[in-house]
Amino acid sequence: MIDIQCHILPGMDDGASSFTESLLMAKQAEKEGIRTIIATPHHKNEKYNNPKVNIIDKTAELKEYLQVENVHIEILPGQVTQIYDEILEDYGAGEILTLADISTYLLIELPSSHIPSNIYQLCFDIQMKGLTPVIAQPERNLEIIEQPDKLYRLVKNGAATQIAAASFAGYSGKKIQRFTAHLIESNLTHFIASDAHDKNKGSFRMQEAYELVKKKYGTDYLNYFMGNAEHILEGKDIYREAPQRIRKKILGLF
Repeated sequence: MIDIQCHILPGMDDGASSFTESLLMAKQAEKEGIRTIIATPHHKNEKYNNPKVNIIDKTAELKEYLQVENVHIEILPGQVTQIYDEILEDYGAGEILTLADISTYLLIELPSSHIPSNIYQLCFDIQMKGLTPVIAQPERNLEIIEQPDKLYRLVKNGAATQIAAASFAGYSGKKIQRFTAHLIESNLTHFIASDAHDKNKGSFRMQEAYELVKKKYGTDYLNYFMGNAEHILEGKDIYREAPQRIRKKILGLF
């Protein structure tokens, strides 16, 4: 498995606090069947600033440390950037990282409570630069939950999205679990990632989420999500299906 969002780099954000904790996270990931992790520290989220050069340097340090500790997890550089007006200006200045630093996919996050009013223009501008915005965890955004047509518009216009394994597996509550299922069923998401922040057992939830995808939707859906993660590393375009509007009420149990 490939995890495209994980906060495993030590001392950079609210993820691993030390190399020892990074090691424990890597060992846990290895147990869960993950072979590659794109390390994605928060950037420009009003608390953390982690420009490209710092992430690449820390990724190299962690890779060397894990090799010494005989942990067979490939760590690649990435970044999850809270969307802001100057993101393309900073991309041009070499501050912003795409996923794995080889793809054209730019992992972005939204404020938890709302969608910025200029999000459509920003996503359009990102695409005009030959990049694809990947919206992290849309299932946790309150405005998207209440008005999913706004996400439909973004995806229809070319954005991609990434859901958290824990959300789909039910660890963020039944409402978010149900909404996450609606995103899958409506072709409004393209990746599943752990968003793991700590060393606790089960923090990745990737295997559990993939097994649930297979059980609920079948092998084709499983291959879709796993294949898209592979395509990030191969520098290829991801698979997409035509997005659909969510018409069900976000109520009841999963």
